[in-house]
Amino acid sequence: MALLYGSSTCYTEIAAEKIAAILSIKQPVDLYNIADTAIAVAEQYQRIILGIPTWDYGELQEDWENIWDNIDAVNWVGKTVAIYGLGDQEGYPEWFQDALGYLWTKVDSLGATTIGQTPVAGYRFSASKALSPDGKYFLGLALDEDSEFERSEQRIADWCQQIA
Repeated sequence: MALLYGSSTCYTEIAAEKIAAILSIKQPVDLYNIADTAIAVAEQYQRIILGIPTWDYGELQEDWENIWDNIDAVNWVGKTVAIYGLGDQEGYPEWFQDALGYLWTKVDSLGATTIGQTPVAGYRFSASKALSPDGKYFLGLALDEDSEFERSEQRIADWCQQIA
């Protein structure tokens, strides 16, 4: 299994390490920072986790933005993909987890089988591009290290159990 992430403030990287530590009990997890590794490495794996934070007003994190067009060159068909995102639901409630939604939409449209939806219950935000059509689920794991860091450990553990 591969876990690819982009991180400017280290929170997405810390989450990647926590996710890998839990999942590696059952299978090896190879960590890749997309600032240092081409997204093409995903071609070597059938199961992939992608980690992406939302920046400012619903923007992509800089490392993801730099490789965004390269995602299209990866053959996602037959790959199982789970995505986690970081965002700030209090500081940016209108754009909470938007980058997660952008990335999910991209890999889903390219043929990936996506897993790992999580309920929106318990979050406080006004809008998000990372919601299921019925609005009851995030399209991946939504973490908020700014406003709810104390809930991240349990959210990660629950999500890892779901996608393992």
